[in-house]
Amino acid sequence: MSQQITTISFFKFSTLSNKVWGFKMMQFAKSDLVGLKGLSFYRLMGSGKGRGFNPLPDWSVYCLLQVWESENAANAFFTTSDLIKQYAKHTDELWTLYMKNISASGAWVGKNPFEKGADLDPSRPIAIITRATIKWNWLMQFWKYVPTSKQALEGNAGLIYTKGIGEVPVVQMATFSLWKDFEFVKQFAYQSKQHQEAIRRTRQNNWYAEELFARFQPYKSTGTWEGKAILDF
Repeated sequence: MSQQITTISFFKFSTLSNKVWGFKMMQFAKSDLVGLKGLSFYRLMGSGKGRGFNPLPDWSVYCLLQVWESENAANAFFTTSDLIKQYAKHTDELWTLYMKNISASGAWVGKNPFEKGADLDPSRPIAIITRATIKWNWLMQFWKYVPTSKQALEGNAGLIYTKGIGEVPVVQMATFSLWKDFEFVKQFAYQSKQHQEAIRRTRQNNWYAEELFARFQPYKSTGTWEGKAILDF
């Protein structure tokens, strides 16, 4: 199997000046990431308010998704990068999750960046990323249904964390979700009427110009989020 790993980092900003800095880094951080040794794919993303998809921005939370050729390459970046040091100076919290890719289907800007790196251990935590580019003529219908589709996530006992993220507000959206184990994922996927209806409408209406669904097995977590360690390995 591939030695590739994926990291996802969440940055939390509190003051106005730091929020402005975080917003500007959506563009300026690219110069530190383009051509970075061992990095095969990355996306700088903002986030939506609350949990799951939301067209209203959360100016306090930003996200960096990175796909690495190896864990060594990732470690070198997070321990020596001037970019990460700058983020650490401006953020209240910085949480990074290391993950091995279990499976991925679809495309992200024309390609699938994730290579299979491990087999699923259903008893351990699992992370899921869904990403889509919504067709312009379906934007209103899509966002109208979003509040209903999120209902099954509220108070879900198996959900550790979820956040709506994206590169382009309203049009290019993704959801990151972290679950206690695969059984909870299956319950949500197959027993949630709202989720099933969302899938039906997506297929019937052909909402997306591009979409991707990927599963990951987290194995390392650094930093804190909302004042606590999200996973304890």
